[in-house]
Amino acid sequence: MIERTDRTLPLSTQAELLNLSRSSLYYTCREPSAKELRLKRRIDELYTQYPFYGSRRIHRQLQREGEGVGENTVAKYMHQMGIRAIYLGPNLSKRAKNTAVKPYLLQNVTAGYPNHIWGIDITYIRL
Repeated sequence: MIERTDRTLPLSTQAELLNLSRSSLYYTCREPSAKELRLKRRIDELYTQYPFYGSRRIHRQLQREGEGVGENTVAKYMHQMGIRAIYLGPNLSKRAKNTAVKPYLLQNVTAGYPNHIWGIDITYIRL
């Protein structure tokens, strides 16, 4: 939406009309370093192997492997990749009374012919 080559309307005016800060017009993304990519790949491998590991445990494993990386960096990379440790939360045996219990709609249905009842499966594919 920004016309950089148009000299009739300055960039500052264009940014003001679009409610953008001028500094965002000059920002260029930098490519991640090779070390960052290597660490993120290794964190993903460890998380795939041990999904219950959090950032502290993955940090300790990386330290054992000789990677010089801080715990906050591991936590930041995990947050960027959208991965969190899988662990039990508090009060799992208590029923949430605010949520409605959904009925099982296929209780009295018998699969009588092909494509009568459908299901779905989700498979993790690393991108």
